[in-house]
Amino acid sequence: MWHYLMDMDGVLVHEEHLIPGADEFVAELRASETPFLVLTNNSIYTPRDLRARLQRTGLDIPEKSIWTSALATAKFLDSQRPNGSAFVIGEAGLTTALHEIGYVLTDRDPDYVVLGETRTYSFTAITKAIRLVEEGAKFIATNPDATGPSREGSLPATGAVAALIERATGREPYYVGKPNPLMMRSALRTLGSHSEQALMIGDRMDTDVRSGLEAGLSTILVLSGVFTAESAEMFPYRPTRVLKSIADLVGHSADPFGDWTDH
Repeated sequence: MWHYLMDMDGVLVHEEHLIPGADEFVAELRASETPFLVLTNNSIYTPRDLRARLQRTGLDIPEKSIWTSALATAKFLDSQRPNGSAFVIGEAGLTTALHEIGYVLTDRDPDYVVLGETRTYSFTAITKAIRLVEEGAKFIATNPDATGPSREGSLPATGAVAALIERATGREPYYVGKPNPLMMRSALRTLGSHSEQALMIGDRMDTDVRSGLEAGLSTILVLSGVFTAESAEMFPYRPTRVLKSIADLVGHSADPFGDWTDH
């Protein structure tokens, strides 16, 4: 049986809208008790928040089946320095994940500065982060995405703010989220899965397919997000399979790489 890792935005939903067929595919996985996790590099929301957001689009995904860069970051820090301390720039998704592993959130001599996604970046907080990194705090960022989508256009995301702190301090952050295969491996451990029996479905070559490839997974690129078949060809690596959308997998979840005809 294949175990599925799936990106969320561009694969299952666009902003607040369901991608046609995503609900049928998830229902198929749940009916066959196929293990799966929905992944997102966005660290703003907790799994409970994301479950509610997805339910509004018509997708029924359990909290335990949602894996965020915030959870991956917390798992990484717990393995590196249990019960440590951090100065955090981020939202509830990140602060909750760190609280749950026993981290103390503080601006006084923290072990780490942890930067995540937020819609309200504060110049004061960024300045504080710069000074703490200069004083020796280790610099961690949840994900390297430079921009995120909104109805009005692009928004600066974690990677853009991390670049500001890096430029000011000369210290590069360690990014935990995609394309770091660490996020894939922590997701596989959460599923109790192995790379040989797992696959990654994503809409981006540079994060989803790359991180799946580097973690030893089979990969499927869907063309329902940012990449076209032509732009995907520009990369020096290839996904195992390219499909128009996740709807093409409905009825084929047990045999995603079979010789059934691509639509």
